[in-house]
Amino acid sequence: MRLPLLALLARGPAHGYELKQDLEQLLGAAYPPTNVGQIYVTLGRLEKSGLIEGEEIAQESRPNKKIYRLTDAGQEALRAWFEETADEPRVRDEFFMKLALAPRTGLADQIALINRQRREYLNTMRNLSKLAATEDRDNRISHLLIEGAMLHLQADLDWLERCQEELEDLR
Repeated sequence: MRLPLLALLARGPAHGYELKQDLEQLLGAAYPPTNVGQIYVTLGRLEKSGLIEGEEIAQESRPNKKIYRLTDAGQEALRAWFEETADEPRVRDEFFMKLALAPRTGLADQIALINRQRREYLNTMRNLSKLAATEDRDNRISHLLIEGAMLHLQADLDWLERCQEELEDLR
């Protein structure tokens, strides 16, 4: 959450609730909603680390609000983030660990694990398809997020099929 908040502040000062709204508007309903409390905790940490600075703004009919702006150090951290590549492919996958360890425990059947995971992925794809149909057509970022998730799920489904074929050959 740290770096996405810095990225939102790069365009100008904002308070926590504005940042929450901006993030939700940008990413749409496909992205899990962010807890505003988490945003304010993160903003506090970013301020302590010198990446942003906050300023209390007095309001007459409401409690004061704190507006945050990016510091030079925050700008530099953001530049460094954009220069980094994303993490390497998932090698430490929890499902694969279950699949690999199931025969050693005698507590789970590998094919049953694959079938259960396949059902989960298919349900998730169905939900994403419904979401894509209801999402604002003009929100291209949200549609790209949904499309990316569905492509990853399809790759995971293909991989499950491959695992099942290999494991059935071993039986």
